[in-house]
Amino acid sequence: MKEGQALYQIDPATYQATYASAVAKQERSQAALATAQAKAARYKSLMAVQAVSRQDYDDIVATAKEAQADIGTAKAEVDQARINLQYTKVLAPISGRIGRSTVTPGALVTANQTASLATVTQLDPIYVDVNQSAATMLRLKHEMDSGEIERADNDSVKVTLKLEDGSAYPVSGKLQFAEVTVDQGTGTVLLRAAFPNPRHVLLPGMYVHAVIQEGVDRNGIMVPQKAVARNSHGEPTVLVVGPDNKVALRTIRTGQALGDQWLVNDGLAAGDRVLVDGLQNVRPGTVVRPVEAGTTGAAGAADETKAS
Repeated sequence: MKEGQALYQIDPATYQATYASAVAKQERSQAALATAQAKAARYKSLMAVQAVSRQDYDDIVATAKEAQADIGTAKAEVDQARINLQYTKVLAPISGRIGRSTVTPGALVTANQTASLATVTQLDPIYVDVNQSAATMLRLKHEMDSGEIERADNDSVKVTLKLEDGSAYPVSGKLQFAEVTVDQGTGTVLLRAAFPNPRHVLLPGMYVHAVIQEGVDRNGIMVPQKAVARNSHGEPTVLVVGPDNKVALRTIRTGQALGDQWLVNDGLAAGDRVLVDGLQNVRPGTVVRPVEAGTTGAAGAADETKAS
């Protein structure tokens, strides 16, 4: 349904009668004003020849002014009656889809009642609320201030969705606003994004996974999580293939996890080749015959991938 479409009709008989009475009162006031103004005009010419007294002239002028004031009062009563008559039609406040009605024809409804007649839900566009950790927002702010990542433009921050069945929502949305307070119970900040929803795939109450681009690391390096191990000190390490195809162990510093990959903050450079598969078959110092990840190599060969 569209905004302004009638949803319910309240019996208008009483309000229609009140409106008609107010209109009649206004017309009567206008007639009284016309009579008083005409009489005042005649009295003015008669007073010039002393055919009527000054007092009679002043009285009729005052009567004309009272009639003018009565018209203003009557007009206000007509406006109020018209508003009340319009309220006998309950109109949709927004465009959307109406749910089940809680009343039936003939039911009694009153002003300010607690029970709603029905609920109209806007579906296109639809809003998605996302809770983000306040600690994550602080970390992002520090990284932006230090220049590690670039701030995304708030006018073009895109948000993507993954639905409950694991499929991707085909249309991206835009970030609308972020709350300025932190929920004390959960330590999160509420973000709201708007999504076009022409086919009504997204429904109120549906759980989705949202990805918000808040910043961009132009020099960021990602490595698959399965390529990262831990040494005896608990530090993350990877096996790197050198130019001579010799394997070397390298300690790295990881940041946040993005999907099935780690963001590497230190220890790798663009173009480094990191072993992804076959890690159990090699040791530091071993010479390997690497192949690109996702391709089929010779038996016993270790797969590798370039950090990017």
